[in-house]
Amino acid sequence: MTLAFCVDDRGGLSFNRRRQSRDRAVSADLLTQARECTLWVEPYSRPLFPQEAGHIRTAEEPWTQAGPEDLCFLELTGPSPALERAERLILYRWNRHYPSDRRIALPPEGWTLTGRTEFPGSSHDVITKEIYQR
Repeated sequence: MTLAFCVDDRGGLSFNRRRQSRDRAVSADLLTQARECTLWVEPYSRPLFPQEAGHIRTAEEPWTQAGPEDLCFLELTGPSPALERAERLILYRWNRHYPSDRRIALPPEGWTLTGRTEFPGSSHDVITKEIYQR
């Protein structure tokens, strides 16, 4: 399974159970990444994606439902339980600092950076996409 998170420059994931930022460019990239598989999301994240996208599934703990080839996007859940099942990790970095109460260690322990690209966001000038492998 591939996991995806949006993080700030310190690894922050969310604050008071709210996403730190909503960016249409990230949602579009996730849909592109999930062309050939199922995209699993938490109910909180489902409104970020078009309703007609038929390959999106929703679950309270989506990492428990995702298959080996699937992509799982998490915003509210801390990364620990999901990272145990993942083989690949995608981090979308906002490149700025936000208050946060959920974090992921950066770089994640036991993971190797295999790719980094930058692209313009709709709410951020530059978003850095990092891909890690176990």
